[in-house]
Amino acid sequence: MKEKFYQYIQDLQDTITSKLEEVDGKATFLEDLWKRKEGGGGRTRVIENGDVFEKGGVNISGVHGKLPKAMQSYFNVGDVDFFACGLSLVLHPKSPMVPTVHANWRYFEMYDKEGTVVDSWFGGGQDLTPYYLFDEDAMHFHQICKTSCDNHNSEFYPLYKKKCDAYFYNAHREEGRGVGGLFFDYCKATSEMSMDNWYDFVTEVGNSFLEAYVPIVEKRKNEAYTQTHKDWQEIRRGRYVEFNLVHDKGTLFGLKTNGRIESILMSLPPNVQWRYDHHPESGSEEERLVEVLKKPINWV
Repeated sequence: MKEKFYQYIQDLQDTITSKLEEVDGKATFLEDLWKRKEGGGGRTRVIENGDVFEKGGVNISGVHGKLPKAMQSYFNVGDVDFFACGLSLVLHPKSPMVPTVHANWRYFEMYDKEGTVVDSWFGGGQDLTPYYLFDEDAMHFHQICKTSCDNHNSEFYPLYKKKCDAYFYNAHREEGRGVGGLFFDYCKATSEMSMDNWYDFVTEVGNSFLEAYVPIVEKRKNEAYTQTHKDWQEIRRGRYVEFNLVHDKGTLFGLKTNGRIESILMSLPPNVQWRYDHHPESGSEEERLVEVLKKPINWV
C-alpha cells in the first residue's frame, strides 16, 4: 500500500502543479528535492509572485525510521518504526477576492521489531478560507466534497464536514479558520472498509481537488479590489498563521519528527498584518465573514 499511495501522490503533484501554472499564467513552481537524515525525503514545489498566486506550495514527502519519543507518547505506543507519506498543499492568492485553500492526503504505517505492520491508516481533507465570502463559491466547494464522499458512503460527507469545522477552529478566537470542507483521520480497515476501499476514497477526494478549487479561482481572479480589501486579506491571513502555529497537528508532527522546516512552514503567507483589537465595520462584508465563521453553515 505504501508504494502504491506514494506513487499516487507523485502523480497527483504533477497534475496539480501543471494545472496551477496554467491558471497563473506567469509564475512556475520551483522544485526542491530534500532528504531526511533519519530516512526518506521529499519533493517540495513552491510558486511565488505570480499573477494569481502570491505564494503557494504543493509538497510530497515519504519519511521513515524510528518513531521519535515525543510521537510515541502522542500515539501511546512503545519503541516502533514508522513510515509516513503524503501530499500537502496551501495556496495564497494575490487577490483578496480569491480564497486561500489547503489540502492534504496522507498514509501512515507502524511496525514492530520484526518489521511487521502493526497499524496503518489514511487521513486527509481539503478546506477553503475566503477573505470575502461569496456563498456560491462555498457551495461549489462543498458540493464537490460531498459528491466525492457520496460515491463511497452517504454518511461520510456530514461526518467529515463536521470534523473539518471542529478541527480548523481557532479556539482562542472562537471562530473557524474558514468555511471548511472535509477532514478525516485514522481511517483504518474495518468489516465495512478495507484499506483498498480507503485508498479508493482518499484518491477520489484528491482527484477532485482541482474541480473544487480552480473554477472559483477562474471566477474571482480578475475582480477589482482596493488597498482596503488587501489590508483585510492580510489581517485575516494572521488568523491563518495563528492556527497553523498554535493548533495544527501536521505542523506539530513535522517539527517533532525532525521534518524539513522550510517545507513545514511553507503554509505561511508572505505578507500578514496583526492590528491591535481590530474589528470590521458594522454591516460590512468583512463583518459578515466574521459572523459566518463563528458558527458553521451547511453549505449543501
